[in-house]
Amino acid sequence: MGAAYGRDLIETRFLGVPAVRSTLPSMGQLITVTVRPGSSADVRFFDTNRSLTGMAIERYAGAEDVRGGRPPDVLARRLFDLGARRVTVYSNVVAVEAPAEAWASLEPKMLHAVEHLFEYYGDEAGWSADARGIEYKPSPVA
Repeated sequence: MGAAYGRDLIETRFLGVPAVRSTLPSMGQLITVTVRPGSSADVRFFDTNRSLTGMAIERYAGAEDVRGGRPPDVLARRLFDLGARRVTVYSNVVAVEAPAEAWASLEPKMLHAVEHLFEYYGDEAGWSADARGIEYKPSPVA
């Protein structure tokens, strides 16, 4: 798999506000995401079909706050790399703050990052031994 994923975008409405729902075929666990605007133009909420933190609230005020390799940490790191200013992950909701004028270009990229969080295969997965910075050791053949 490469970067050429087909998008199936469906316009929906959430509490009277237009939102975009997208599903992508992938290897690993598919995450379905609905994006909705926050009350501030700087904020978007990415509602997922699975919990990323359980009942814990993970707050990242900046990229320097991201430590570890748990799913919310990996996702926050990816979102900061794309241009997020702040990220909060609570259960199945990812709240992202970024400059309001940048959302037109950032939203599709961040949507893609959330959708592909649990993708295990392909160049964009990020869960390979190389991507995680660990040495791959094949199983011994019996």
